[in-house]
Amino acid sequence: METILFTQFDLTGLDETFGLEQVFDSKALAEWLSQTPELSEYQIQSAHHLRELLRLNVSGWNEQELSLHFLGLIFSLIAISSKKYNLFAERQITGWVGDYILTGRLDGMVASGYREPKVPFFAFQEYKKEKDPNGNPAAQALGAMLVGQALNQGHDHPVYECYVIEQNWYFMILDGKQYAISPAQSALTNDIFDILRALKNLKSAVERLVD
Repeated sequence: METILFTQFDLTGLDETFGLEQVFDSKALAEWLSQTPELSEYQIQSAHHLRELLRLNVSGWNEQELSLHFLGLIFSLIAISSKKYNLFAERQITGWVGDYILTGRLDGMVASGYREPKVPFFAFQEYKKEKDPNGNPAAQALGAMLVGQALNQGHDHPVYECYVIEQNWYFMILDGKQYAISPAQSALTNDIFDILRALKNLKSAVERLVD
């Protein structure tokens, strides 16, 4: 059984190797992103502050600085954490997918478990540049989703993902053999509130899955 890193694939390679199809009209993705839960005044004011902080620094921050000063704080506003599930960072994820073992290290994932991740529901990748020397952003995200799907065998639900390139957030969903990628949402605009709503919807979905 061959072991392959996420970074070894582009989208075409994943499609051909694992029989995947990108679709552009996904009901599951639309349902995730179209719900509009209410944001608290604290979340709104914090988002305004983080947006201006990003505007000032996005062209200069490296990946760690982007994560430290912005991305982690965005996730903290939603508080995706409990004794049943948590947001984990820099964890290895490995699973059997078809005839291969896929593996790689995620910048972040929401998984069941308290101190150690068990079953992943959502994967997160961050990139400073569109062309990353360590892999294609969308392909690496999709590779992680395939592992998440494999580890969720027996449960009929989509796997969620997003990846960030500088200010732009792309939300993805893998449902069976089909996947979809949202248009970019810019955290430098009022899209930042939709980003928060998407993460709040994700939290609700994860809570349903672990109950």
